[in-house]
Amino acid sequence: MWQYSIRTVVFYLHGFASSPLSTKASYLGERFARRHITLHCPDFNEPDFATLTMTRMLEQLRREIETAGSGPATLIGSSLGGTLAILAANRFPDRVDRLVLLAPAVRFAKPDHHLFSPTQVEEWQRRGVWPIFHYADKTNRLLNFAFYEDSVRYNAFDATFSQPTLIVQGVRDESVDPQTVEAFARTRPNVTLSLVDDDHQLARSLPRIWSDLETFLGLTH
Repeated sequence: MWQYSIRTVVFYLHGFASSPLSTKASYLGERFARRHITLHCPDFNEPDFATLTMTRMLEQLRREIETAGSGPATLIGSSLGGTLAILAANRFPDRVDRLVLLAPAVRFAKPDHHLFSPTQVEEWQRRGVWPIFHYADKTNRLLNFAFYEDSVRYNAFDATFSQPTLIVQGVRDESVDPQTVEAFARTRPNVTLSLVDDDHQLARSLPRIWSDLETFLGLTH
């Protein structure tokens, strides 16, 4: 059975228009700290939210993994952070050893993902920027259309990766379709799917998530 090693580095990858200070990041960070494990939380809003792209996030994560040392990295990704974790597992297989995906946006920026309607995308392209409600700042922040153009280049749903993976998905999620996540997990023998009675934030399920995560990472011994 795989168990957490002192050489393993654990990263939390926050969601779209969120931050390392999110409820889930804080909750998990506190519990890892009790185990004397540091939870690394990159801030993907830096240097500027307006210029955010998936390519920039991947490059930032690659640098953070390299800086953290030569050991393997476990990635815990929430929503768009889950998408990022999948893409990183595909691109950096020698550095990423495990994934925990919380309501992963596996169809992000695809036509059947409802976050941006076709009409909004057209208007966004015309304007060049689009106001996005940022949950960390509790206000709208402008995001360049380059974010959308870059995102459609990536396909997390069809990405190939072999690392052991735990997914926690709420059945009442209105941002990420639970059936799509089920379809994503169904064809991958390395993926364990845990469905919970919760919405996209998974706030009610945090104790369950930590319990599942402890078992998955071998922290129960």
